[in-house]
Amino acid sequence: MSTETPTIIPFDNGVYAIDTEFAGTTLMDASHLIVDNGEAAFVDVGSNFSIPVLLSALDRLGIDREQVRYVCITHVHLDHAGGAGQIMQDLPRAMLVVHPRGTRHMIDPSALYEGARQVYGTETMKQHYGELIPVPADRILEVHDGDTLTLGNRTLTFLDTPGHALHHYCIHDGTAGVVFAGDTFGISYRSLDTDKGPFIFPAATPVQFDPDAAHESVDRLSALKPNAVYLTHFSRVTGLDRLVPQLHADLDAYADIGRRHMAEKPDPESIRRDLKALFSRRLADHGHALDDKALEQQLGMDISLNTQGIAVWSARQFRQSPSTTKV
Repeated sequence: MSTETPTIIPFDNGVYAIDTEFAGTTLMDASHLIVDNGEAAFVDVGSNFSIPVLLSALDRLGIDREQVRYVCITHVHLDHAGGAGQIMQDLPRAMLVVHPRGTRHMIDPSALYEGARQVYGTETMKQHYGELIPVPADRILEVHDGDTLTLGNRTLTFLDTPGHALHHYCIHDGTAGVVFAGDTFGISYRSLDTDKGPFIFPAATPVQFDPDAAHESVDRLSALKPNAVYLTHFSRVTGLDRLVPQLHADLDAYADIGRRHMAEKPDPESIRRDLKALFSRRLADHGHALDDKALEQQLGMDISLNTQGIAVWSARQFRQSPSTTKV
């Protein structure tokens, strides 16, 4: 961890991206810091091992820990919220801002940890996440759809945005004219930018992926007409006139793959093959000539996680299909 020299990317209107260095990566997972009139808020915090980096970033920016009023967790997946319990111990005045469906997992993270362990395995959990720390209930602030919080002179509005997860909210910062979208507005790594702009794709990780809800959430964020969207993976994207149609097209493609392999137990290898072919075509159109090895290095983990999300959704469609419903 680069606690001595954290990667801090300053933007306009008091917004900073901090590379959490999640799982030893670079420019893959961002925490965003909003600063206004002597008050600060984090949006997503990475894992336990990210917290020293975030605290070092506060020091580098000259922000006292008592100035941090909120730690906003867009959803409780561990690359966003794994370090929440740890950082709350280090920020004495902060409240943890959580979607109502995520509160119980912050108070008692045991089920959250076990669910992630089943996906990633025990050794990966030890290496990249550490032991999850509970957050006292009296330090948690639930936000419902449309709720607002004041930070300095700006107002943050919280929006319920399912599709990636049922416990997901996004934040509209009306003062800066931007949205902090977690995973709702997809994933876009800066290493894949070309002269065509950002390369973006939906995040369909398990277990609550719902393409219909994701379409609605993307449209809801787009309707705000933000001048930028900040993604956890990775940070600022603009040019929404191009990105929004691309996300919709990819969500449709994900659903088509799921329907093509719909079964009680969909074959993950078949889904992954089709999904990988989609990514390969999309990258080529965007100006990246990646061979199979390079594609796996760049996006193999994302393809695998999206495969799991599509497979779970596909099995759910099979169970709900009239032809498979018992009467």
